[in-house]
Amino acid sequence: MEQQKYDVIIAGAGPAGTTAATLLAQYGHSVLLIERDQHPRFHIGESMLPMSETVMQRLGIDWETGNLKKSGADFIDEVSGRHTYFPFQGKYRTFQVERSVFDKRLFDNAIENGVIARQQEQVVNAQCSASRVSIETDKAQYQGRYFIDATGRDTLMGKKLRSIDKIKNLGKFALYKHYKLADNNAANELFKHGNIKILLSSIGWIWCIPLTDGRLSVGLVVQKNTSGDLKQAALFEQSLQASPYMSELLIAAQTLSEVQIEADFSYRNTQRYGQRFACCGDAAGFLDPVFSSGFFFAVKTAEFIADQLHKGLASGKEGDEYLHQQGDAFYQKGFKTMHLLIERFYCSNIVENLFFESDRQLDIKEEIVALLAGDLWQEHNSFQQGLLTGRSKTDW
Repeated sequence: MEQQKYDVIIAGAGPAGTTAATLLAQYGHSVLLIERDQHPRFHIGESMLPMSETVMQRLGIDWETGNLKKSGADFIDEVSGRHTYFPFQGKYRTFQVERSVFDKRLFDNAIENGVIARQQEQVVNAQCSASRVSIETDKAQYQGRYFIDATGRDTLMGKKLRSIDKIKNLGKFALYKHYKLADNNAANELFKHGNIKILLSSIGWIWCIPLTDGRLSVGLVVQKNTSGDLKQAALFEQSLQASPYMSELLIAAQTLSEVQIEADFSYRNTQRYGQRFACCGDAAGFLDPVFSSGFFFAVKTAEFIADQLHKGLASGKEGDEYLHQQGDAFYQKGFKTMHLLIERFYCSNIVENLFFESDRQLDIKEEIVALLAGDLWQEHNSFQQGLLTGRSKTDW
């Protein structure tokens, strides 16, 4: 079998893997990126956060090209008639992207930066010892100085170390579908501002994400137990028909895909790093998508790991099992903040009790906008401090 040596070997070529690979290659390290599938491949999670832009700038990605500008987020309760809008008007821009196209851009960009990439090859075992990393795939064997697990919700190292801790009380599963909208007033207004819409539902919530070329991503996240014998597709259609806004928006729309499901939602990996390995993106933890944090955490955790690992490789200290301890504490503050915000969404009715009242308290609204934009590490956000010091249903 083929045997090759690299400074860093990365499993998974989604946003986390390609970001880590590109940054490490820019630092001058030899990087092997191994992807189980073939780009382009379908993925949900199309709504980006503004604070991702700093990472895109480092990668050399102009993410405005080919994507729809996102001005902010609308939260809507059609039963009560209440709604609120959180605008993203700060220093950084954000967009709604087609993930299959955008993820391939990130992958191609990694190769352009000198990353060696393998597709349709799966890592089946990773051995991280005091002196080296040994990686076995279904096609070859490789050796390296360090291993990064970016395998997403497959959580290669998390399963190996039995360190996946499921987070309860959030969404149970998501049903989603894509459409091509007809030319009507509701569609034209949606594409004009590009906002993501979060519509409260009796059993969870609905996402409505406009994309380019008149396309729309729609998802139903189910949090409560459902009555009756409705199958997944029927439950999805019933929930959309119960929404006046979605019913109007989807008049004469063309269906681009069948209803699909994502289950086994939120979790955290309690062992995100160790001797000669680190996990980033969904391999480090995954949260319910109500605040669109998935892609953001993918690229930010990859950035944290790449920067710290470069220091370790440059000094010959990459074998230190505590190499990522400081950066991980930084990551945890952001992950915990978003987790607690989502928990309040489901368990404390924060949308009705605070979001819809925030126009009366503009200082708090600005602090909420900062968190929704991904600005999770500022020092003087009193709303964030309240989340972090308040009670949680999850033991941290």
